[in-house]
Amino acid sequence: MFDILVDKVRAEYKESKTGNVSFLNPYSYYIGRKNRDLYAQLDDIYIDGQLMVKVLGFCGMKGIKRVSFDATSLAPVVFENCSQHNKTVYVIGAKEEQIPLSVEALKKQYPLLNIVGYCSGYFKNDEHRQEITDSIKKLNPSVVVVGMGAVHQERFLNALKVAGWEGAGYTCGGFLHQIITGVDYYPLWADKYNMRWVYRIYDEPKLFKRYFFEYPIALFYILMDFLKFKAKQKNK
Repeated sequence: MFDILVDKVRAEYKESKTGNVSFLNPYSYYIGRKNRDLYAQLDDIYIDGQLMVKVLGFCGMKGIKRVSFDATSLAPVVFENCSQHNKTVYVIGAKEEQIPLSVEALKKQYPLLNIVGYCSGYFKNDEHRQEITDSIKKLNPSVVVVGMGAVHQERFLNALKVAGWEGAGYTCGGFLHQIITGVDYYPLWADKYNMRWVYRIYDEPKLFKRYFFEYPIALFYILMDFLKFKAKQKNK
């Protein structure tokens, strides 16, 4: 997996009109290393979270900046750009009863944003998934934002690309359900002091396990993969 990071990770965001983009934190790395083919198909990967930035810096990947698809980082850049240049947007993610509220919050924050369609991130079956894929291809939006959680969202964007859609795709994790009460999900203090993870545990207590049990395991695997990568490089 570390070889994919070296090839795909970008130090800071640069807009692209086409191609699929995802974001890695320790948890998504831990999940993603078991599905490395999905990440190998992506065009760009950015690093979500200061912890991951520091870990990769320790591994020799210097100069990387945090880029996350939320209101404190990339989301405003993408949505404002779409609003200013009349780019069409399709949004997919959250539960069926949540996604209309998410779209309403986006339209309130970005009145000129042209959202041409949206749907839940929970498919009834494979046929339903294919229907959504075909519908998006037909609508041909400039940008697709997908929030289904690690692996599922990458798999969907890759499938869209294979189906022939040629826009810019972004994974967004839990962003869509977070913005139901307003696009500015994180309090100022959480963003200022890089303690977004603390607020997320407060808002979603189920994430306690992820941060305190799965993150340490993920960091072990990152280091192990890095050492294997370096050993292969040395033996070439």
